[in-house]
Amino acid sequence: MAAPGSLRLLQAPSFAAAKCQPVAGRASARRAPRPLFAVRASAADAANRDAVLKAFRENRALKIISGLQNFDRSSVASVVTAADKGGATHVDIACDKDLVKLAMDLTNLPICVSSVDPSAFHSAVQAGAKMVEIGNYDSFYEMGIEFSSEQILKLTRETRKMLPDITLSVTVPHTLSLPDQMRLAELLEEEGADIIQTEGGKCSSPTKPGVLGLIEKATPTLAAAYSISRAVSIPVMCSSGLSSVTAPMAVTAGAAGVGVGSAINKLNDVVAMIAEVRSIAQAMELAPRIVSENLRTISY
Repeated sequence: MAAPGSLRLLQAPSFAAAKCQPVAGRASARRAPRPLFAVRASAADAANRDAVLKAFRENRALKIISGLQNFDRSSVASVVTAADKGGATHVDIACDKDLVKLAMDLTNLPICVSSVDPSAFHSAVQAGAKMVEIGNYDSFYEMGIEFSSEQILKLTRETRKMLPDITLSVTVPHTLSLPDQMRLAELLEEEGADIIQTEGGKCSSPTKPGVLGLIEKATPTLAAAYSISRAVSIPVMCSSGLSSVTAPMAVTAGAAGVGVGSAINKLNDVVAMIAEVRSIAQAMELAPRIVSENLRTISY
């Protein structure tokens, strides 16, 4: 079994704690498209990318996130099962080849792996991951660690250099000001990111109960999705602090899809997890499978 996720991530050579800083002035012109990547891509690579990005292009992507530092096989299995049977389009797990193999035994959904260590992605992709995510930083914020724009750009360049054909999603830290989030998103698009993910739920402190509280909690990531989706031409995934109430709002704001983690992970029962995923999928007007079929067999 791989070393504990937190130890591996904190020892990554490309990782360093730093306060977020504004992005330096952007290049005067956008970089040319990545012709070498297109040349290298095989027919299978192109087909994989099309399959992964299809839901985003249709503005109906629903990614269920188990957690960047969640290496517990039972927990990950429950989240993957809930995503599969609840009507999600993607599942996002910690970057570990054994977890990828576990997930592949439970679902045919495209599997995304998250990390802040680009060198960890290769083995997970070889194991079957179809998408990689630089992001899901919430566990680091809890340790007082933040990421600067320069760090995110550096991680993106390293990842794209090692994996030129993989679908790449990058989270823009909510610790940046909104104008700097937009600027970073533009630069990430130039560096070859395929998807921009927003966040902000962890920094929100709702003051109202019920529906009003759910909307308050989602406000930072909704604002980022609205602004960033108008600054870039690639899909934006709104994530962090979302629920069945606010997921449709994210799409209306301009997001091509939503990412949901804690709303599912906080539940201890896999049937309850499936029900929550289904509630979000139905709110987004996705076309879920029949409930009785999904709940008939739950094993891993």
